[in-house]
Amino acid sequence: MKYHIADRMDRMAPSGIRKVNEKALAMERAGEHVIHFEIGRPDFDTPEYIKQAACKSLADGNVHYTSNFGLAELRQTIADKLGRENHIDYKASEILVTVGLSEAVFAVLASTLNEGDEILVPDPVWLNYINVPNLLGAKAVTYSLKEESGFQMDLEELRSKITEKTRAVVIVTPNNPTGGVLSQNTLRQVAEVAIANDLLVISDEIYERLIYDGEQHLSIASLPGMKERTFTMNGMSKAYAMDGWRLGYVAAPEEYIAAMNKFHQHNTTCAPSFVQAAGVAALTQEGDEVAEMVKEYRRRRDYAVAAINDIPGIHCQCPKGAFYIFINCRELGMKSAALSVYLLEHAKIALVPGDVFGPGGEGYLRMSFANSYENVVEGCRRLKEAVKQVRQAK
Repeated sequence: MKYHIADRMDRMAPSGIRKVNEKALAMERAGEHVIHFEIGRPDFDTPEYIKQAACKSLADGNVHYTSNFGLAELRQTIADKLGRENHIDYKASEILVTVGLSEAVFAVLASTLNEGDEILVPDPVWLNYINVPNLLGAKAVTYSLKEESGFQMDLEELRSKITEKTRAVVIVTPNNPTGGVLSQNTLRQVAEVAIANDLLVISDEIYERLIYDGEQHLSIASLPGMKERTFTMNGMSKAYAMDGWRLGYVAAPEEYIAAMNKFHQHNTTCAPSFVQAAGVAALTQEGDEVAEMVKEYRRRRDYAVAAINDIPGIHCQCPKGAFYIFINCRELGMKSAALSVYLLEHAKIALVPGDVFGPGGEGYLRMSFANSYENVVEGCRRLKEAVKQVRQAK
């Protein structure tokens, strides 16, 4: 039998992150002790009050479809949160509840990009922002995030990439994979560029609560003239350790919400009812759970950054947000993909090659410190020994 696979699937690359993860899991099944630094998910359990809210919702019989747009209570709760914490005045009717941020990305791009359109995307970046435009027949045009500038945007480069086909610009802050946080001055300049060129802004803010060293998160939609052209995207996965619950949202003008809901209706219908109830609890009953997680992330980050920068041949910047360290390994003279394989096979540590996130990531490895402090310490020890072996073999 001949397999008839659509040509468009050739325009979508498989997940390089999951490729590393699958190999690491296979090694574990064979009895190896692998330390996982590859998957971008919290290692903490979901706070108990959130789990209890889901259990209560199930016990109350909330097991059926909700509105495609999401539970009215959750939409209002999200709007209240965005007003209170992000200083953006949204109505419940301007919120679409999605099955994780991944679906939100797909819904936004499918609803705004025509074939042949161009969208400005960071390099390096989470590859959904490259793959989805490609699948839709649009073109992702990259702008650089460079280590020497603290992974900030070069506004002159951004302006130089704008053409008559450009429809939108993507910003991800805090950033995956770099851990960089865009400065408020940078975001204000992006807003000026967007308004001057009549561009939409797709703002990925999923890591907004995971921020360190006194940095302040700024939602670009809160700036003058930006709400009407911005898609503010967020979710529960990272802050509340709810990645497996698959609950995200998009905030945008009602006209865009209506368009995205068409996609959402046919793609997933709605987020699970009892998960949405848990989302209400997450946003309204939080104590110090998130703050405690962030405190522990910071402790792991501080150890890992110091340990990595003490290893001859590699170095890194100290990330201001998220839970990733982007390790510069160019001095070792190996392609990042080959180095990732070497470290997994010889040191039993799983890190993601930087080129998974675009050409600008070549020469880097992404390390997620969303793992126990003890594993971070042991992983850095293994990394030091493996890098020493690589340097001796040169």
